Amino acid sequence: MSLDSQDPRAAGSDEPTVELEFELNGSVEKQAVPTSTTVLDLLRNGFGKRGVRSSCERSVCGACTVLVDDLPVAACSTFAFDIDGTRVETVEGLAAHDGTLSAQQRAFRECGGFQCGFCTSGMLMLTTGLLRANPQPDREEIREWISSNTCRCTGYEMILESVERAAELAREREPDEESS
Repeated sequence: MSLDSQDPRAAGSDEPTVELEFELNGSVEKQAVPTSTTVLDLLRNGFGKRGVRSSCERSVCGACTVLVDDLPVAACSTFAFDIDGTRVETVEGLAAHDGTLSAQQRAFRECGGFQCGFCTSGMLMLTTGLLRANPQPDREEIREWISSNTCRCTGYEMILESVERAAELAREREPDEESS
């Protein structure tokens, strides 16, 4: 059975449920879900966050990466009850409310890091987590951070350049944010 076919809000199940309260892309959310629900199921089916990709479903490919309290997490292998009381971020939350792309999104577009696009949302979330932990990562640190996400296009060079450019854009933006 595909994870997508499991609706975490399905009624009539005998499975025990758990009440969750967490922040999703800046909004406080409350949800009752069966205890076996994964974060991937919850975000895709319960909240329509299709940027959280369903792929290997075994924590291997990284396409489902989200940030939980700033740390990258494989949504496919994390139970929903683990995010109770946390702050969860998906790729849908990166752009500003007016549609202005984040530094990471602009850099991936500018440097061709999107390629086929399937791994991109996970790469963007990894980049976001990395730049919060270290705004000036070197190439080796970037390689280490993105190593949990598999790009099937085999074009990692453009992704590495995208992460480096995102760091530059984020640093350029910081003085503007401080003056506003």
